[in-house]
Amino acid sequence: MTTEFVRIYNGLGPEVGKIRIASSGIGWKGDETNALTAFAAGDIKWAQWIRVARNFQLRIGLKDRTRATFDGFAREDHDKLAQLMKQHFSVTLETKETSFKGWNWGVTDFQGQDLAFLVSNKTSFELPLTHVANSNIAGRTEVSLEFAAPSSKKASKSSPDEMVEIRFYVPGTRAKEPRGSDAGSQPSDDDDGEEVSAAQAFHDAVKEKAEIGQVAGDIILSFEEVNVLTPRGRYDVDMFPEFLRLRGKTYDYKIMFSSISKLFLLPKDDLHVLFILALNTPIRQGQTRYQYLVMQFSREEEITAELNLSEDEIAKYDRLQKSYEAPTFEVVSGVFRALSGKKIVGAGSFQSRDGHPGIKANLKAVQGDLFMLEKYIFFVSKQPTLIELSDIYQVVFSRLGAGMGATAARTFDLKIVTKSGPEYSFTSVNKEEHEITETYLKEKKVKVKNEMMEGELIMNVDDDDEEMQSVASSGEEAPKPRMGGDDDDSEEDEDFEASSSDAGSPSESDDSDEGGQTASDASGDRDFMKSKGKGKAAKKKAPAKKSKGSADSDAEEDAPKKKAAPKPKPKPKAKKDDSAMDVDDDGKDKEKPKAKPRPKPTPKNRKEDDDDGPAKKKLKKGDD
Repeated sequence: MTTEFVRIYNGLGPEVGKIRIASSGIGWKGDETNALTAFAAGDIKWAQWIRVARNFQLRIGLKDRTRATFDGFAREDHDKLAQLMKQHFSVTLETKETSFKGWNWGVTDFQGQDLAFLVSNKTSFELPLTHVANSNIAGRTEVSLEFAAPSSKKASKSSPDEMVEIRFYVPGTRAKEPRGSDAGSQPSDDDDGEEVSAAQAFHDAVKEKAEIGQVAGDIILSFEEVNVLTPRGRYDVDMFPEFLRLRGKTYDYKIMFSSISKLFLLPKDDLHVLFILALNTPIRQGQTRYQYLVMQFSREEEITAELNLSEDEIAKYDRLQKSYEAPTFEVVSGVFRALSGKKIVGAGSFQSRDGHPGIKANLKAVQGDLFMLEKYIFFVSKQPTLIELSDIYQVVFSRLGAGMGATAARTFDLKIVTKSGPEYSFTSVNKEEHEITETYLKEKKVKVKNEMMEGELIMNVDDDDEEMQSVASSGEEAPKPRMGGDDDDSEEDEDFEASSSDAGSPSESDDSDEGGQTASDASGDRDFMKSKGKGKAAKKKAPAKKSKGSADSDAEEDAPKKKAAPKPKPKPKAKKDDSAMDVDDDGKDKEKPKAKPRPKPTPKNRKEDDDDGPAKKKLKKGDD
């Protein structure tokens, strides 16, 4: 007698099917694919009934210590199933309690092939360890479990969402467990006091149970101490029929060959070669995801290897050999190409001025090599970027943003605008690569826009402006009767050392308001002003000194002022700058008489402000 149940799921698969239970065993058949799963009656050892997300589950333990699960049973099916299990297989259907509290704090327990999370000694959820692809310590107390992508390439209509990662917070420390079998092992004196973090112990247990570490048997070929640039480190690469294993000191990765989208073999320089794997599912270290695996090999390094495959098995693969004796990069690339079934993309016909298939460039703050391939533009760095030529809307050459001066003349910027949206701006590209790159893109029928000349024009205008500003600033410093003279003024004022102790005398206010009105007989006042930083005003008084016949002070000023003569040349044109004449005393003696009428109001101001004793003394000194 056969009993049938409909709308039943087998394991974690999304396909619905029918299950039949008879005295000979249990069989399940999918509705869409007609996939068949059957178990003989003699292989069934135990049975459990448990509440799961998809209603209730029938869990069957087999003779080989594996188990099978069938979801989708209704609550009313329990009694009927219990009777069938007892009648056909002499097995009691046990009911396993489930926690519905929703707590996220509990205890983990490894139960056969599953990792169970228990809350109040009841199962909250279970994770099949066979589906765990990677285990990483995300922090000191966090362990991240990543799950392998579904093997079926074509998703069915009823395909649900799948969890790809879960994290466990495991605080505290634990005593270090001895290596080897746990059964019968006793702690030795050497192990006393040795503790590891609980997160590390949990991580090691998951690796062991899920067989994420070194897997015995089935290894086709193993490459030791491969230099991986991204993610950085040295890894042992183990090749299996369906996947590859990266084993490092801290991280272990299991990468399915089906997740590899492209393979690249590119020369880095005259000594090294890069072998790059592009992944559909990025691997991760902490919070950083890596979509590309970049391996570096030396050109001169050679290897002798023999594959752990029979002749018949090797015949199934394309261009796979039984043994190799060649440079390491050729062996690695050849094995990857055969096992993954992906073609290797090599360097194209593009050659830079140095004969290299790539050019040096910067993307933001990252420096790398920009490879011009037949169908792609590939920027290889710590964060590789792949751009398809068919996705490029236009490429813009410009010198804008490269900086001013000599740097802008030697480099240019390469901006790539894609049809899909993102834009990439590569900077600091050598100017000698411009024509070669532009010719390559035009041959590939890529739209090119050249803004190099516009950048040069703008740059030249800016340079002229800077020159004009420097000239203007040097000429305008003198006429500004502001506080604190500039360096140039202070240097010129150092010549006037006759009186340099004015710390706020009335002559200071007079100078700032009326320019050179005290020039008639205040040569000492001017010197006073200079020591206080009023060099500009003091310069205005200098012409009056000569008109008054103060030959001594003029003689002292002549020598230094001649050196500064080139600066004031444009100032005679701007009649507003009276101080311009002060900079060059000798050459402007003829012009200085023009300023004679201006000092006339000086005596008036002094009368209004009351003559100061110190000022009179200074005049006497000047007369002397």
